[in-house]
Amino acid sequence: MTSVENVLEPFRLSKERLVDIKQRLLSEMEDGLAREGATVRMLPTYVHELPDGSEKGKFLALDLGGSNFRVLLISLDGRKYEQTDEPHFGALSDHVKASTQENLFDHIASCLQQFIEVNKITEKLHLGFTFSFPVLQTGLTEGSLIKWTKGFKATGAEGKDIIQLLREALKRRQGCDVDVVALVNDTTGTMMSRALEDPDCYVGLILGTGTNACYMERLDAVKKWTHERKPGVNEVAINTEWGAFGDNGCLKDVFTEFDRYLDQNVSINKGEQQFEKTISGMYLGELVRVVCLKLHKEGLLFKGTSGLPEFDKPWKFESRYLSDIENGSVEESFPATRDILKTMGVADASDADLRAVRSVCEAVSTRAAHLAAAGVCTIVEKIGKTDKCNVAVDGSLYKKHPQFATRMATGLDMLLYAGHGVAMKEATDGSGRGAALVAAVAVRLGRAA
Repeated sequence: MTSVENVLEPFRLSKERLVDIKQRLLSEMEDGLAREGATVRMLPTYVHELPDGSEKGKFLALDLGGSNFRVLLISLDGRKYEQTDEPHFGALSDHVKASTQENLFDHIASCLQQFIEVNKITEKLHLGFTFSFPVLQTGLTEGSLIKWTKGFKATGAEGKDIIQLLREALKRRQGCDVDVVALVNDTTGTMMSRALEDPDCYVGLILGTGTNACYMERLDAVKKWTHERKPGVNEVAINTEWGAFGDNGCLKDVFTEFDRYLDQNVSINKGEQQFEKTISGMYLGELVRVVCLKLHKEGLLFKGTSGLPEFDKPWKFESRYLSDIENGSVEESFPATRDILKTMGVADASDADLRAVRSVCEAVSTRAAHLAAAGVCTIVEKIGKTDKCNVAVDGSLYKKHPQFATRMATGLDMLLYAGHGVAMKEATDGSGRGAALVAAVAVRLGRAA
């Protein structure tokens, strides 16, 4: 007889299974370092050094990511910094995200102009641009968008140089005299932000709307590197773009029927970002929704309810619900779970229903945490830093889900040896401050105009 546990069993990954997934990821990473066009792209960022504490001055940062758009002013004095991020601009509208690149970048330029005016900035400042999407960089200020992710669909941007599009938008607007000196992925920014105060930080990780990782790699290991190699430059930050792991079918046996349903029937990018769809905050709620529908169909959930019109609506079960449902003991979470189910059209859930929904949330989020831990282990083992490596992590999933950090730590302990030195460390505003730091390092190294 089918039970809730039977349905959830495919989400429970053993140590042996996770070790196997690690080996597959390492193989895909090596392929990405060797050639263009690999599934896991392993993109060089042209960031060759971490902050050393000598960076000084005022720098602007733009942060375009999955959830919000921000402008920041960062004042650096060695390892000390001050930050201004007002006015706040909030989330981009779906209209702007799905319009044209001209509309998108004109909106960005408008926000930057408003920020400069409000903060009475009169000097020309260096600016770092955090752009949290897959980019093929050919220099610190050159990079073409490979493809939009995270719900963005602005036409005319894919294949174009992002910095050029930004500079053109700035030219169309008066009062935006800045020097754009760095294009930065949010993951790289996260690593840079933590590294300012932490010399043992070599890896950056995003666990939010999307997921990605970066790390400092030896240039000798980047077989596809064909650009000039300056004397004394021995490393480069690699943006893994690991969200695409599995897009070539190498994780076909790992994905559940629920992953396949989400990918093929709900997501806007079928067959793409498949590893990300098992981990990131954008998708966890949707996975819970489709699992609950299966349990109801099997007669294992909401037995007194004939139909579930709210559960039938894609994206209706929000990922933030997992944080509320998994907060505290099972019994302590009952009131929050009951309230959430009422918003989902289930007014008379039994205690057994509440426990089952909690179990579904735990299975989905625990798998996500363990897969993220397996990815981190793959990186730190590759660069030989298991004895001492602090992983800078940013993102709403990691910071807001009450159990995610603990489950990731459990995953690391399961996959590494006793007494290992790998630890997750929250970064302070990686996508914002990190962009300014990349700009500051570029200026220090004399690579900015």
